[in-house]
Amino acid sequence: MRNALKVAKWEIKRNLKNKSFLIGLFLTPVLIIGFMLIVNLFGSSEEEESVTHVLVNDQLDTLNALKETAAALELNLELEPANDNADVTPEAIKERQHTAYITLDDHSLASGVFSVYTSEDISPSFMEEIQALTNPLQSLQLKQLGLSEEELVTISNGIVFKEAVVEEETGGVFSSEDSLKRIIPGIFGGIILLSIVFTGMYTFQSASQEKKDKVAEIILSSLTPGELMQGKIIGYFGLGMVQLVVYIGLGIPYALWKLDIPLFEYLLVPELLLFVIIAILGYFLFAAVFVGVGATMADMSSSGNFQGMVMMLPFLPFIFIGPVLSEPSGLLAQLGSYIPFTAPGVLLLRLSMLDTWPWMEIMISLIILLVSIWIFMKLAGKIFKTGILMYGKNATPKEIWKWIRA
Repeated sequence: MRNALKVAKWEIKRNLKNKSFLIGLFLTPVLIIGFMLIVNLFGSSEEEESVTHVLVNDQLDTLNALKETAAALELNLELEPANDNADVTPEAIKERQHTAYITLDDHSLASGVFSVYTSEDISPSFMEEIQALTNPLQSLQLKQLGLSEEELVTISNGIVFKEAVVEEETGGVFSSEDSLKRIIPGIFGGIILLSIVFTGMYTFQSASQEKKDKVAEIILSSLTPGELMQGKIIGYFGLGMVQLVVYIGLGIPYALWKLDIPLFEYLLVPELLLFVIIAILGYFLFAAVFVGVGATMADMSSSGNFQGMVMMLPFLPFIFIGPVLSEPSGLLAQLGSYIPFTAPGVLLLRLSMLDTWPWMEIMISLIILLVSIWIFMKLAGKIFKTGILMYGKNATPKEIWKWIRA
């Protein structure tokens, strides 16, 4: 283990001095955040241009109530009295930009229909927004019927159907606040998994590069193949954690700035520990496969179909996205939790959606992951021991099978 830690330390130092690795380390999150800022910038500009000026010919003395309603609902409307614009008529509204004209009089109130004249470039969502201003007018209409204050309050409150999701296994209601306590740690766990798994892919390249440079014999003169393999896995795990720290350091300030939620309150929960454990187990599973198969390649540019397919293993959970999203407690979702290469991703997604966690299924999945890691570490050790000293060509699946049986 001592030699393995030396290899890990060497791998970390070597990559941290590599300009390509450092550029990718910082450039990737900066580009993502920069792209999001550009999208928000253009979105904000469009939102400002779509503010609609509503000229109200108010004969019912309700303009102030309408303004209060628009402000409370944060509607993208700017209400102004039409009386201050004597030259403005419904016919002239078409020539204006983002403008509407409404007449509020006794005749319209009695019929319940208020005519709205709009300019040609009005936003398609304007008519939906203007419907929210009907409450003050309805209250005025009801007052004319001579109803008492209690009756007015009851009628004004109305009846609302509120959407809720019932968890089938427990019968509990999954509120939006509770969902954030699952979703935010789940997203964080997903970021951990992707960061260290993508960094772990460098083990694939590292083993192949050392074979190409023909330095494997020199390295193996001082330590065993098993120690070299373990050192690479531990070293790239450390690099993945470095990458994760950079992502968090840049991403959390941006999230706090853009999201109007108590982020740390939802993130720092006991459930986060399980998400982190799942992500780390996923890394060790994939890293064992990558380092073993990487040792069978003559160089990265000549990778065969078999070696190329191995690189796609971390993306297998995408097969189960549809079934998990539609029914996180369903049979296919459970099946994805028990397949070693899909279990980390599927578990993170399922646990982010479920109100009450199926602890028995979680324990079975974690045991499968631990056993799979032990098996693949053993297999990778056998492959690595022979493959790291093989030159000139990529190993075939038949040859790899012989090494495993030896």
